[in-house]
Amino acid sequence: MAYYRSVGEIPPKRHTQFRRPDGELYSEELMGVEGFSSDSALLYHHGLPTAIVDSAEWEPPGPLAGAVPNRPLKPRHFMTHKLDASGLDAVTGRHLLLGNGDVRLSYVAATEASPLYRNAIGDECVYVESGSGVVETSFGAIEVGQGDYVILPTSTIHRWVPTAGAGSGSDSAEPLRLFVIEATGHIGPPKRYLSAKGQFLESSPYCERDLRGPSEPLLAEGSDVEVLVRHRAGGTKLTYAHHPFDVVGWDGCLYPYAFNIADFEPITGRVHQPPPVHQTFEGPNFVICSFVPRKVDYNPLSIPVPYNHHNVDSDEVLFYTGGNYEARRGSGIGQGSISLHPSGLTHGPQPGAAERSIGAEFFDELAVMVDTFRPLEIGEGGVASEDPGYAWTWSGRHNGA
Repeated sequence: MAYYRSVGEIPPKRHTQFRRPDGELYSEELMGVEGFSSDSALLYHHGLPTAIVDSAEWEPPGPLAGAVPNRPLKPRHFMTHKLDASGLDAVTGRHLLLGNGDVRLSYVAATEASPLYRNAIGDECVYVESGSGVVETSFGAIEVGQGDYVILPTSTIHRWVPTAGAGSGSDSAEPLRLFVIEATGHIGPPKRYLSAKGQFLESSPYCERDLRGPSEPLLAEGSDVEVLVRHRAGGTKLTYAHHPFDVVGWDGCLYPYAFNIADFEPITGRVHQPPPVHQTFEGPNFVICSFVPRKVDYNPLSIPVPYNHHNVDSDEVLFYTGGNYEARRGSGIGQGSISLHPSGLTHGPQPGAAERSIGAEFFDELAVMVDTFRPLEIGEGGVASEDPGYAWTWSGRHNGA
């Protein structure tokens, strides 16, 4: 994310002496991607960020090894709210819905603060379906709420603290419902939205003003602090001699940030626009799109709902997170539903939806789409939350006959 920020105290020149009030040097930590050849951030710690005092085995949640292929091949519907349970946190409570070698898609309804966590495999894009909370990181904290995408760069140490249970009122009773997209590489804005130097173009549906990053350091204190790490060989619980949030300041172009889906400006046309106009982020072998409330096609003969289509190179996942998705009426899709339409099948609006949509001027719908370019397998969360009758809703035969 090539958009420079500076937070807290930093020296005037990089890699020069910067001393604490007691005269000792602050410890520099350079976080960078692509081997010192791309975006980076430089953080200044009170203690040594390299100092670990223990390392133990830890089993990360939702191993992809337990996923099963989409066999027999069919479209599927997962009702994520069936997975809600008390006492879960946003890291260890994740239910794996779908995954492949490029990306893992999980869901959790969190009511408890998570452990400190570092994903050393790839970036995470976490969508907040409902609820509110704070993401604490070594860069500082970001308050998050309904409709926020949160981008966490690879290896950022962080923890999720839901508002649920922390006070009185309606917010305190609402779990922090998260749709978690874990990459095996980096997630960022599509390259076509950016100039050669990394600025958002005028044609982009969002820009730098819409992004929220940490505004001040956390400056946490502590010793013998445990951090759960997901890495390529599995999982490890590391114990650090100093709290990883002991950062007095940082600057650079690599940091966590939030972007609210309500700030995505939809692109519309005289006839139905294809999904790439809704693209919001891209990752290795997948894209993320936002379908937001918008005016629809204004050709007098237009059919506003999508046409039947078969993306021969993609598995399409749609997370329904608000409003009324007109094309799916009658299918059983509702708030928190996730549909999987795999390559090998044609999919489209439910019977009667095309005719019903004629004359519509506005769609009040909210959804997050992930298109992958390798087949997805079904995780334990998908198996536990599946609607077995969904595949037959186009035919009207709900029993599979």
